[in-house]
Amino acid sequence: MTKKRVLVKFSGEALAGDSGHGIDTQILKYIAQEIKSLVDAEIEVGIVIGGGNIIRGVTAAQDGIIKRTSGDYMGMLATVINGVAMQEACEHAGLEVRMQTAIKMEQIAEAYINRKAVRHLEKGRVVIFAAGTGNPFFTTDTAATLRAVEIGAEVIVKATKVDGVYDKDPMKFADAIKLEELTYEQALTDHIKVMDDTSIALAKENKLPIIVCDMSDKGNILDILNGNMKKCSIVR
Repeated sequence: MTKKRVLVKFSGEALAGDSGHGIDTQILKYIAQEIKSLVDAEIEVGIVIGGGNIIRGVTAAQDGIIKRTSGDYMGMLATVINGVAMQEACEHAGLEVRMQTAIKMEQIAEAYINRKAVRHLEKGRVVIFAAGTGNPFFTTDTAATLRAVEIGAEVIVKATKVDGVYDKDPMKFADAIKLEELTYEQALTDHIKVMDDTSIALAKENKLPIIVCDMSDKGNILDILNGNMKKCSIVR
C-alpha cells in the first residue's frame, strides 16, 4: 500500500558523486527525478540532506582548534547549501518546493514552523528541512527522525549506497549478510549503524519504521513505498 507521507534522508556524500566532495549536478538531477516520481504518485515528501560532502562538525573539531559547537554549526550551514541545490534541482524538474531551516536565514529560506511545513505538504509541495535540528551535538539522522515524527510521516526512507542493512560493511567484507528486517532493539543492542542511536531510539518511541535502500537503483524508492520490499531493509 502506498505511503501517503514520507521523509527521505540523503547523505551529503551522496550528492558528491565519485569526487567525494562538492555537488554533482547530474546526481542532483537524478535525485530530483526520483522525488518527482513520488510526488506524481501523490506521495507527500519531506527531505533531509546531510552536509558531509562539504564539512562534518566532528571532523572540523577533531584537532581542537575549532570547538565542537562551532564545527556542528558549520555542518548545519553545509546542509543549507545542499538544501538550496536540491531545491533548485527539484524546481527544475517541475516540482513546487519549500525549504525550511532550523536556523533563521530569511533571505534564503523559511524558518522551520511545523504547521506551515504540514500545510506545504498537504498542498503537494516538497519540503526540504535544512540546518539539522538547529542544535549542536545532534546529527542529521536525528534531525530526519525528529522532522518525520513532527510532520506525521508514516516512514523514513534512508537512501544510501547499499540495498539495505548488513551485519558488517558489504563494501569491505564479501561475507556480509543482509538483514532484511530487524527490530529497533537489535539495531541499538548490536550497534548496527542504520542511523545513529539517538535517531533509532526516537523512531522506536514513536513506532516510526526506517527503510534503508539503494538510491542509485532507479525507481526503487517508489517500488518500496508501493509494497515491493525485496531491495531494502526495514527496521521496526
